[in-house]
Amino acid sequence: MKKILLTGAAGFIGRQTIPSLLEKNYEVHAIYYRSADLPYHRQDGVYWRQCNLLDGEAVRKIVMEVAPSHLLHLSWCTAPGEYESSPENLSWVQASLGLLLNFAANGGKRTVFCGSCAEYDWSYGFCSEGVTPARPATLYGCCKNSLQEMLARFSRERELSSAWGRVFFFYGPHEHPRRLVASVISSLLQGREANCTHGNQIRDFLYVKDVAAALVTLLDSNVEGPVNIASGQPVRLSQIISRIAGKTGGADRVKLGRLPVSPQEPPLVVADVRRLTQEVSWHPGYNLDSGLEETIDWWRQHLKWLSGGENEAKLDLSGMRVPGE
Repeated sequence: MKKILLTGAAGFIGRQTIPSLLEKNYEVHAIYYRSADLPYHRQDGVYWRQCNLLDGEAVRKIVMEVAPSHLLHLSWCTAPGEYESSPENLSWVQASLGLLLNFAANGGKRTVFCGSCAEYDWSYGFCSEGVTPARPATLYGCCKNSLQEMLARFSRERELSSAWGRVFFFYGPHEHPRRLVASVISSLLQGREANCTHGNQIRDFLYVKDVAAALVTLLDSNVEGPVNIASGQPVRLSQIISRIAGKTGGADRVKLGRLPVSPQEPPLVVADVRRLTQEVSWHPGYNLDSGLEETIDWWRQHLKWLSGGENEAKLDLSGMRVPGE
């Protein structure tokens, strides 16, 4: 029996990994902290466990009790506009190392940690594992990259199988409403203007269900080290915004150029996905259109549910926090 400890299980990516884990015959021990929204909580093979991962003693007890063979570690601080410079990043490095030590001490065999494209030097534009320098511009990226190096060294010395999923840009249901795709969709569905930058930035976006499936496939493989989790398909932000507008009937309310662009923001960030496609043997199940359509449908239903009906007053979601983030 493959028994996995899944952190961040109620979060944006984590909740989407559970179906893939069950399909691959994992017994899922899903960690949450404060979320009241626990997906698949009645599903056979899914066991929800409450734990503050910043509490070292609580982590030690739960890892000893579960004794997982596999670990998929997704938890981190993620609040938009805060996480890049938050001192909590340092706490999460410490917590992640404690989790790793306990996992290894209790017989763990294989782990995947969730990294970020923010570890790369974005001035290169095209990001390739082992080629593009890791030169992060933020505390978040620095902490992720430092943890990746420690995980790799520890794994070699302890003969632990490990990989590092460097996730690029993603979107989908349950996304925080302050992020780009969610913000544009929710604004247009509520009849509001969607204020955006010029949209000329080129990025690499992947639907969140594909991100989750890629991470689970990586976990279930024997591939080690950093692996980019991305589509490998460059797209202008203005193209994404335009497609959302076309699918929601809100083209006249999209306001490109209303928001400033930071001088430090790079024009191009795209992933080399050859390790993902050739070594992990994974390919996306969604394209941009199908991913956006599912996301728009989710937001349409979610806004209707929050408002209590189609004809209620429009909602201000600017301060909304998505459960599990």
